[in-house]
Amino acid sequence: MNNNNGVTPFILASSSPRRRELLRQIGLDFTVVPAEVDERLLPGEAPENYALRVALDKARTSAALTKKGIIIAADTIVVLRKTILGKPADAADAARMLGMLSGRMHRVITAVAIRDASTGEQHTAVAVTRVWFRELSPEVIASYVVSGEPRDKAGAYGIQEHGALFVERIDGCYFNVVGLPLSLLAELLARFKVSIL
Repeated sequence: MNNNNGVTPFILASSSPRRRELLRQIGLDFTVVPAEVDERLLPGEAPENYALRVALDKARTSAALTKKGIIIAADTIVVLRKTILGKPADAADAARMLGMLSGRMHRVITAVAIRDASTGEQHTAVAVTRVWFRELSPEVIASYVVSGEPRDKAGAYGIQEHGALFVERIDGCYFNVVGLPLSLLAELLARFKVSIL
């Protein structure tokens, strides 16, 4: 439980079911206020800067809608070398991404932005996890794409589901790959004098 005593509500600025599940896992009471923002990459924008900008935009947008509460916003991207792999546009795009990730290491970057909607105080941080995929055959990729699981996931896979079968190892926070680095979240909330335990 948190020591916030329900005085200030928590708002998740995301429609991600993975983020909702992670917040429930740690016992946080929250409401969902998805924030629609422009997620187009700016020319020359570095992956970490891009994720942070989008997370901040989500936090600001949700804060403007709610006017009060602690806003929890995040943006997760998959980066192969310098190429950002977002959510696949369709099945062919998902297969393309998985083929690119096959047998290689990629980075999962999640930017987290916490904002007090009443005061405007905000704190941000970025988590990076390295993920190694085993070699994936065209048949395995096709079967996974047909399952529909890659549809709404950055990089076209979910490590918390069947996508775990592709992962040989990781270096960094597992929950970051799911979509919300929980230890980092706890550190940021502590700056607002909120303890989850």
